[in-house]
Amino acid sequence: MLLVHGNVSSGAFFRDLLEALPADIHAAAPDLRGYGGSEAAPVDATRGLRDWSDDLVALLDALGWADAHLLGWSLGGGVVMNLAVDHPKRVRSVTLVAPISPFGFGGTREANGTPNSPDFAGSGGGTVNAGFVAAVAAGDRSDAPGSPRDVLRKFYVNPQRFQPTPEQEEAWLSAMLTTRTGDDHYPGDFTPSPHWPHVAPGTRGVANAFSPRYTNLSAFADLRPPPPVLWVRGDADVIVGDSSLFDLAQLGALGVVPGWPGPDSCPPQPMLKQLRALLERGQANGGSYREVVLPDVGHAPFLEAPEAFLAALIEHLSEERQP
Repeated sequence: MLLVHGNVSSGAFFRDLLEALPADIHAAAPDLRGYGGSEAAPVDATRGLRDWSDDLVALLDALGWADAHLLGWSLGGGVVMNLAVDHPKRVRSVTLVAPISPFGFGGTREANGTPNSPDFAGSGGGTVNAGFVAAVAAGDRSDAPGSPRDVLRKFYVNPQRFQPTPEQEEAWLSAMLTTRTGDDHYPGDFTPSPHWPHVAPGTRGVANAFSPRYTNLSAFADLRPPPPVLWVRGDADVIVGDSSLFDLAQLGALGVVPGWPGPDSCPPQPMLKQLRALLERGQANGGSYREVVLPDVGHAPFLEAPEAFLAALIEHLSEERQP
């Protein structure tokens, strides 16, 4: 099984999960390009998520694994779905953990991912908080508002119900700070737009790669059949949801970002609705999926509710490992 991390993180976030897996599961948690200990190779955003999914196929080849169970968290969820689209025979099952929408992050509406504007304004590298990027680049370990540590505490998990141990927090913060920054990495470049919020995707770097301009995973549902899917999410996730606090349209609706033109032209992205519609379509094409919602859990279910998460994962793998 491959465990694929999300944005501004690394495979180190999976340490506790790796240690908890049964001994008969051979698992690896690689660092994606531009994160952790992996090469800081540039990300060609025009390929969508394929730079990362192609890297994972190369890893499968190097490991001698003909196929594997895939688990993807957040951005990693999109990456493993992309791998399944391009190489369906390499994928035994998919576990999506608080994954991005099949239409990327920001700038779309409705279940089918209709763009809010022709240039996909409201997504891409220009939507990322520049102060946060600077703090990551500087290796900021303070607890100042908006710092990586502050974001970890307030947004990666539900702080009302979960606080990491000091050792966990330092390890996870260190993983976040391995993120390479810049136009070729995180967040990427951007293009000025006449449409609110007046930034559209560029062609380089992470946030452009997962923008809807270049990410569209609709073909996942058209696989015959799609691989079996377990979707695990927390109901207190404020990063990925139908009212994400990282979606500029939602922040505009809340009055945080000025000039929002209103819900008719720029509604918040219905990320959960979009993924559920895709999985239901895949189910109609002979696939199967199960959605597990963990109460009072934020963006990192495997960290916040490890026992419940592991139980759901083991059940999923046990079902799919039957000959």
